[in-house]
Amino acid sequence: MTTTQGSGSLDNLHLAPLRSLSDFLLESARFQLPNVQDWEKWGNRVGSNLLYYQTNYFLMSAAVFLLVGLIHPMKVLLGLTVIVALVYVFVRFFAQDARRSVGADPNQQPNKWAVLAGTIAGSYLVLYLFDSVLIVAFAILLPFSLTFVHASLRLRNIKNKITNAVEIVGVKQSPMGQFLEAMGMMPTAL
Repeated sequence: MTTTQGSGSLDNLHLAPLRSLSDFLLESARFQLPNVQDWEKWGNRVGSNLLYYQTNYFLMSAAVFLLVGLIHPMKVLLGLTVIVALVYVFVRFFAQDARRSVGADPNQQPNKWAVLAGTIAGSYLVLYLFDSVLIVAFAILLPFSLTFVHASLRLRNIKNKITNAVEIVGVKQSPMGQFLEAMGMMPTAL
């Protein structure tokens, strides 16, 4: 069995190095408001910073999520449980394969009373634990917001531009590079 190593292969995936705190946030870091009139330049800055500081952003996100989890451990666990349960039920119930396997007859509809009872029970659970669900949403969305703000405000340096040019050319692929490429948001080389 042979495997081909293409640009989408996981064999070529390399994690970007962790940048120093001085480069990321402190002394040598330069920040400036982006020019909101030039969307392309702003998007290029955000994409480049996402590529260059991806490991720092991942660690920052994990730290924020853990901090929220330490402040409200039970609410985070309950919120995660409710969200995972609802996603599982939603995917399981509404998947086409699951609907076909409900009965031998493909035209057979699921029991309407069971669907109603499940909807009411799920809605009650979400409303009863709404504060827990909101805390989990906050713990997930806050790192995204912090990452976007940092990537928007952080000016690029020469090392950042060279590293991004190597990433864009495809010599070295990273998880963020794969994601940006899949989303069609890969920044220009320089």
